[in-house]
Amino acid sequence: MGKPLAAWFTKPAAAAIVLFARAVTAVRAIWAESGVPCEQCVYFANHSSNGDFILIWAVLPPRLRQRTRPVAGADYWLKSRLKSFIGRDVFNAVLIERVREARTEDPVEQMVAALDAGSSLILFPEGTRNLTEAPLQPFKSGLFHLAKMRPDIDLVPVWINNLNRVMPKGEIVPIPLICTVTFGDPLHIGKDEEKLVFLARAQAALLALSPRPMGSGE
Repeated sequence: MGKPLAAWFTKPAAAAIVLFARAVTAVRAIWAESGVPCEQCVYFANHSSNGDFILIWAVLPPRLRQRTRPVAGADYWLKSRLKSFIGRDVFNAVLIERVREARTEDPVEQMVAALDAGSSLILFPEGTRNLTEAPLQPFKSGLFHLAKMRPDIDLVPVWINNLNRVMPKGEIVPIPLICTVTFGDPLHIGKDEEKLVFLARAQAALLALSPRPMGSGE
């Protein structure tokens, strides 16, 4: 049997989305001193827009992009046929239910299954978009549980800058603006590291990549 109709459009759609993201944001990657990650990993990033994972995905080299899956909310990406096609078919997202009562699968087990299948992941530990004035919201526990279950996986912090200004909440047409995606050095969970200690360390590693505010003296 031939491929489903949607399958014929996934690669062209992915290429078009990457080109559009690059054209609108002029996005550029800033890599850590250790260089581009070579191994399977979990990229964990700040979250201010529904387009965040697209920027990370767009700056990855093609060989990494092909095996990297975003972790995203099923309630958003299954809202319509178009969003479902983009999230599930084009990006092969690991779609999780954010509402506990609606879950039929454990989100951490879904992520572990994706890792065990050889994929890298893009994860947003804040759990939802940060629409506050704080640089980060408190991290949910998912990153900790994932690290505990697969402690050898590299956890790579990624700071996305300016995308919240390209796509302000409630706007449909993006505002052209230069964005950066800054990758940090990978970290791992300690053997007996407690949850709050680990999450604080992961949050600090992510915050360390954020641009210094004007007038900070640095």
